[in-house]
Amino acid sequence: MWHMLWPLLVIVGSNCLYHICAKSVPENAHAFGALTVTYLIGAALSAAIFVAGVRPGSALAELRRLNWASVVLGFAIVGLEAGNVFLYRAGWKISVGSVVCNISLAVVLLFVGAFLFHEQITPRRLIGVAVCAAGLYLITGQ
Repeated sequence: MWHMLWPLLVIVGSNCLYHICAKSVPENAHAFGALTVTYLIGAALSAAIFVAGVRPGSALAELRRLNWASVVLGFAIVGLEAGNVFLYRAGWKISVGSVVCNISLAVVLLFVGAFLFHEQITPRRLIGVAVCAAGLYLITGQ
């Protein structure tokens, strides 16, 4: 059970801190300057954990195992980070913006899962989409 729970706790805790920080980037600071510092810290931390976690001399062999996904993930992360900074600069409330994005993402990923990974879209999941749509309506007041 713990092996299923701890990643969820890391994601929720990190996401909470992430949105607090994204909303707290000063309006007069260049967004991509802030992201540069963010990525330098992230790269240094990732590199340190990577090097500490592999056998000595095997780092290059480990890097050779990577595929296109790591490169595309880099682009996706920049879009995600910049989008959130600009979302909050546009005036979204932290209690609403992240919820709207995450609900929208969940609905989109339901169909991505079905089309790319052959996951089933069940009637129960379609009801979940309807509940999400109702939730978006209630949260945004639109």
